[in-house]
Amino acid sequence: MSSPATAPPAPNNLKRIVAASLIGTTIEWYDFFLYGSAAALVFNKLFFPDSDPLVGTLLSFLTYAVGFAARPLGALVFGHYGDRLGRKKLLVLSLLLMGGATFAIGLLPTHASIGAAAPVLLTVLRLVQGFALGGEWGGAVLLVSEHGDAERRGFWASWPQTGAPAGQLLATGVLSLLTAVLSDAAFGSWGWRIPFLLSGVLVIVGLWIRLSVDESPVFQQARARAEARKEDDERLPLVAVLRHHWRDVLVAMGARMAENISYYVITAFILVYATVSAGVSKQTALNAVLIGSAVHFAVIPAWGALSDRIGRRPVYLLGAVGIGLWMFPFFSLVDTGRFGSLVLAVTVGLVLHGAMYAPQAAFFSEMFATRMRYSGASIGAQFASVAAGAPAPLIATALLADYGSSTPIALYVIAAVLVTVVAVGVAQETRHRDLADVAPAPEAGPAPEAEAADARTV
Repeated sequence: MSSPATAPPAPNNLKRIVAASLIGTTIEWYDFFLYGSAAALVFNKLFFPDSDPLVGTLLSFLTYAVGFAARPLGALVFGHYGDRLGRKKLLVLSLLLMGGATFAIGLLPTHASIGAAAPVLLTVLRLVQGFALGGEWGGAVLLVSEHGDAERRGFWASWPQTGAPAGQLLATGVLSLLTAVLSDAAFGSWGWRIPFLLSGVLVIVGLWIRLSVDESPVFQQARARAEARKEDDERLPLVAVLRHHWRDVLVAMGARMAENISYYVITAFILVYATVSAGVSKQTALNAVLIGSAVHFAVIPAWGALSDRIGRRPVYLLGAVGIGLWMFPFFSLVDTGRFGSLVLAVTVGLVLHGAMYAPQAAFFSEMFATRMRYSGASIGAQFASVAAGAPAPLIATALLADYGSSTPIALYVIAAVLVTVVAVGVAQETRHRDLADVAPAPEAGPAPEAEAADARTV
């Protein structure tokens, strides 16, 4: 399953690729997380004003979850064309779609202006966000993974992963600044629109950087070989993924459960729990997430580098088990209502989450052959998000409303941890694999000699 690593690119070129992927993912996650924070803080009043406050929050999180429902469709469409046309073109398109939808949310009339049409339009724009993000992640991490070499792939591929905490940091920072300088009335009236409209400027910067990078050389070589053979199987990457890598897709989905659920409980649901149950102000809760996200950003490359030394699976399992053990202390610290305890709860949780999230990019990339890698990695990651991240704040809020306690929420996260431990536990270690020489999973069954040779090289 391994071969001598492909020649690494020039350091300056690799750094430019990493920077382009990081800035692009930061902008996309900024747009996505901004919605989640706004859903917890103001959308319940602006778009569902006739509901009980907690019910309004549930409805607001429901529109938030709709974005996840569109992510698998984005994974299928972007994965298919990304494996046929290239990573770069699809990444440019995903950035345009995400930025356009976010900017439009900033211009959206509220329920007070147009009635029931307001939440409907909000939901449509959220669907566009989810569709774009479903295609973004796979392309961004693959562009870096396929430019890098096997020895430090975990480290370099973890940098696009820092786009998530960077986007969270940027979104939470802008909201925290606005809530600090504006009154609640001003923020609810017009202030909440500012961070959404800011996305338009960020997209222009992101496009300028992404258009300056080169396509993945591993992909270009694989496409040239595929065109020379003119094989139908490779023109339908989804078919190839389901034929050769279906177990890898299941492993990726299982691996995502604890990572995805814990992240949205720690960063999105916490804004509800801390304000409703612990009596903490919105500003205090936002500041805690802000500090935790800064630490999260810093530790992800370190976890990625560690995965290069000891393997993807050990680091991933460390993070999953750690999150499971941290859940009860996490809520106990938040319940104190003290800012220091809240910061500690969020920060430790995000550090442990980083141990799963950092090696994920290289781990998933190394599972799939080149001409089906965008589809395989995206499908595994984004289909899991429907069952994991999408309903996580919604389920956590419903459990809080029904039981008035954090215990069932902690058990919910722990159950996800068990799924992840099993999935990663049965997976094969991948850190020494050369991305130009990844064979299909052995359980795909015997294949003709020519087909087996092709699968190893594409």
